Amino acid sequence: MDWLETLVVVVHVVIAVALVGLVLIQQGKGADAGAAFGGGASQTVFGSQGSGSFLTRATTFLAIVFFVTSFSLAIFAKQRADVSADAGIPVVEEVPASADQVPALEGDAAEQDEPAGDALPELE
Repeated sequence: MDWLETLVVVVHVVIAVALVGLVLIQQGKGADAGAAFGGGASQTVFGSQGSGSFLTRATTFLAIVFFVTSFSLAIFAKQRADVSADAGIPVVEEVPASADQVPALEGDAAEQDEPAGDALPELE
């Protein structure tokens, strides 16, 4: 199972770098205004329509693969946490105490109901 996790991590990193690269080479929405003033749209590598549709589809595909690998890595991390929990690490169980088991404080109960001299007054 370790080799599968390593493979997913490598694919995740490669997809992340490719996704950053694809986003950086895409033109913004305002770049079309420059083409009206003499930009040669017919000289593009991806055809006269430009690279918008190809790069958009490639970015969408890489984003989907990135989310799938992220989800897979989260599942691997949860499985590792479950295995670590079963590794014999002692767990402290908290038992709710009843009124009989709570040790009594020093002094009478009447003294505890009275506010101390240095206590702050209640706000109205």
